[in-house]
Amino acid sequence: MPSPHSTLVSVDKLDAHLNQAPSNRWVIIDCRFSLADTSQGETHFQQSRIPTAQYAHLDKHLSSAIIPGVTGRHPLPDADALAQQFQHWGIDNDTQIIAYDDKSGAIASRLWWLSRWLGHEACAVLDGGFAAWKQAEKTLETSSPVAPSSGSFEKSSPLTKVIEKHEVLDPNLCLLDARETERYRGEHEPIDPVAGHIPGALNAPFMENVNADGTFRSIAELQQRFDSVLEKKEDKQLVHYCGSGVTAAHNMLAMAHAQRDPGAMYAGSFSEWVADINNNQVNDDQFPVARLVD
Repeated sequence: MPSPHSTLVSVDKLDAHLNQAPSNRWVIIDCRFSLADTSQGETHFQQSRIPTAQYAHLDKHLSSAIIPGVTGRHPLPDADALAQQFQHWGIDNDTQIIAYDDKSGAIASRLWWLSRWLGHEACAVLDGGFAAWKQAEKTLETSSPVAPSSGSFEKSSPLTKVIEKHEVLDPNLCLLDARETERYRGEHEPIDPVAGHIPGALNAPFMENVNADGTFRSIAELQQRFDSVLEKKEDKQLVHYCGSGVTAAHNMLAMAHAQRDPGAMYAGSFSEWVADINNNQVNDDQFPVARLVD
């Protein structure tokens, strides 16, 4: 069996596979989503999509219900429920999953990380996403989506580690904040009730993983970017977070693609951290901490 695609896959590679006989079936998952209009992604999916794609809704499928004052904005889904959703999408344990979105991988990387959380390595993000597919003038499916036959997926041992809120300030951890610099510094906070960052965290904005066209930067560039993080963390464990545990996965995907250990994730992230009134004192005595410069 061919080696699985476990980080990124190109438009041409996916297109070539779709044009082959379905000997080793791939399942394509459309992850388009807008925080401003949570129905927009599914609406766009119904209108046009990459052929055979199924739809994953960030709130409904890739998260669980919010508990006010307790969880962040996108709590992890129940693992068994997500495994059943994988079956609904037609996924088996030997299926190659390809995830895409229209935000440079910001949402698709959540599915990539969740796949690893369920113990499934063969998941990759389409490099450049839906925009790259359309730019290359590849085939679009515009008829009503067809539900696949049920898959037999079963979760197994996680391939990634999750850090819980009570562990976040462990001095043996090195936190890396994936949000844009203005939010990290507390200069602008459009979503959460408290501005700033978890004390001691470094900053590596996830959008700096990609080029202007939304494709990921080269492996060499990503290595240079994240090797400076690995130097700063010394012998500590690297832990990623963001606003709600979504774009942190983008940094983890970029590190994995750059052949570096992506470490762990604090999935509750900043929105969970500040949901607890005891954590409303954010930042640290070195604020503003200089952001990571690659």
